Amino acid sequence: MSAATEHRVVIVGAGFGGLEAARHLARMPVRITMIDRRNHHLFQPLLYQVATASLPTSEIAWPIRSLLRSYRNVTTLLGSVTGVDRAGKQVLLEGEPPIAFDTLILATGARHAYFGHDEWEPYAPGVKTLEDATRIRRRILSAFEQAEWETDENRRAEWLTFVIIGAGPTGVELAGTIAELAHDTLRGDFRHFDTRSARVILVEAGPRILAGFTEDLSAYAERALKRLGVEVRLGQPVSECREDGIVLGGVLLPARTILWAAGVAASPAAEWLQAPADRAGRVRVEPDLSVPAEPDIFVIGDTAFVADVDGKPVPGVAPAAKQEGAYVAQVIGARLQGKQPPAPFAYRNAGNLATIGKRAAIVDFGWIKLRGRLAWWIWGIAHIFFLIGLRNRLAVALNWLWIYVSGHRSARLITQGQSTTVRKAD
Repeated sequence: MSAATEHRVVIVGAGFGGLEAARHLARMPVRITMIDRRNHHLFQPLLYQVATASLPTSEIAWPIRSLLRSYRNVTTLLGSVTGVDRAGKQVLLEGEPPIAFDTLILATGARHAYFGHDEWEPYAPGVKTLEDATRIRRRILSAFEQAEWETDENRRAEWLTFVIIGAGPTGVELAGTIAELAHDTLRGDFRHFDTRSARVILVEAGPRILAGFTEDLSAYAERALKRLGVEVRLGQPVSECREDGIVLGGVLLPARTILWAAGVAASPAAEWLQAPADRAGRVRVEPDLSVPAEPDIFVIGDTAFVADVDGKPVPGVAPAAKQEGAYVAQVIGARLQGKQPPAPFAYRNAGNLATIGKRAAIVDFGWIKLRGRLAWWIWGIAHIFFLIGLRNRLAVALNWLWIYVSGHRSARLITQGQSTTVRKAD
């Protein structure tokens, strides 16, 4: 097949799903164009560890071009997609000419969702990008710096109060790590206050934390958080986020650092396609992950609503996105070869994992449930396994080992702005 007649596959988004699709398709007689608005692939499951000064950015992100360099039929473009011309089969970009496709894969991920209160975002940032993580790291560390200057005990208490909204895996991990940072890592670093006086408050509107896990594991995680000094507030939604704190149950809870881990919404892919979507904006795809009435357009990862065999939505986790990316490559390959398409997509759940601190985690493999220190080691090994490159695996492992043994974090850097005032630095 000549270059002029090669099947043109455009992939938008170099996350787990997009990269997996590209790697499988690269072995086929197709011409692939990978488009992403950033030049790096991000290992999002460890993003909160950048936000809490455990890991530097370079250990969880890699240049897309270097990851795809060996695939000669893959072209990588840095660009921001603004829409899709379905009739003309073109991807529209900001400030650049459109890119034509024969097959399109949208793997554009998700963004923060504030349940209709987007005005809260400046006060309660979420963690989805490297920029988010470094901004939050600066906000957390700057809060301690500001507390060192304060002479008024009430104002100091506001700087030393950290509120995390949402008790899913990200919220729990953030709460546990910030508590360890305050009670262990930073202890003795300041002269005018004891960092152990910091309050870490985890707020969840539902009846329990980690609702995706069984009740016994959820209860264990709550006890583990409380042992770390985290206050857990359940059963009350936040009604307001503002500069000086949150309103919970009609009462103002003063806090200068608020982090959002309560919800996400899909990228605008459904709007681009004018396709049916669920309440979170995820495209409702066919069993082969294609868009209804558009067999040449696929949507995967956090952008897609995919029903599992039991009718429940496939979770928005990295293993699911990778499975979907590999599956779509199979479908495209079968079409190109004139073969029977594979059976409808079925998610293979390898288990759920969440860490609470450096000595506690929970693991649910279905057939076995683990908690405590052993679960933490399994969680760590699993995450290191999925990192890209031997150097990164070794670097992360050594960082974790150092933190585990010494309690010190090597990435306590305040960057991207002034360090003296958290709000002005944003």
